Amino acid sequence: MELDPKSTAVVAVHMQGDIVTAEGAFAAFFAEQVAARDTVAQVNRLLEAARSSGATAVYTRVAWAPDYSDLVANSALLGMVAQTGCLKDGAPLAEIVDPLKPQDGDVVVTHKRVGGFTDSTLAGELKARGVTTVVFCGVATNASVEGTARQASDLGYRTVVVTDACAAGAPEAHDASIGSLGLLAEIATVDDVVAALGA
Repeated sequence: MELDPKSTAVVAVHMQGDIVTAEGAFAAFFAEQVAARDTVAQVNRLLEAARSSGATAVYTRVAWAPDYSDLVANSALLGMVAQTGCLKDGAPLAEIVDPLKPQDGDVVVTHKRVGGFTDSTLAGELKARGVTTVVFCGVATNASVEGTARQASDLGYRTVVVTDACAAGAPEAHDASIGSLGLLAEIATVDDVVAALGA
């Protein structure tokens, strides 16, 4: 694998307390697999490699107004947000988890749909930095990682999904998503990406 740091962004998807921690609203769905797959540490390796190589480190986070006036709950997943009262902008568990706190120069994009490009500044942030390759990691493989990766592919980006830096609610869901994404994206490991960035 070859990656040019100047035109590459590592995109960490939804590494927020409500989604990836045992205290979060979605703990019953994702926390066990996030821990079992050491996802936080794996994502951190990728972000550190991006920063040290000069690539762009990006976070996508999903959050809504405290009254959910901007939430369109037209799917079971988004309906659960309102039911559990989670992911409200300004709430501690809506923020990126402490081990992955954004650093100076990192890009943080907040969006309100499953796909990170929808009604967000993500495409503009990438364009402004000359990014043509996007490397995805995070949670959940079969929801927002896949949804955003599919959008990236449709938008013409070289799209990479880092299989051992993603997690879903169950190994079978992760594997099925990766199998599907292999038609649209390059599937890589953390070691592949770190080596390709020269970090």
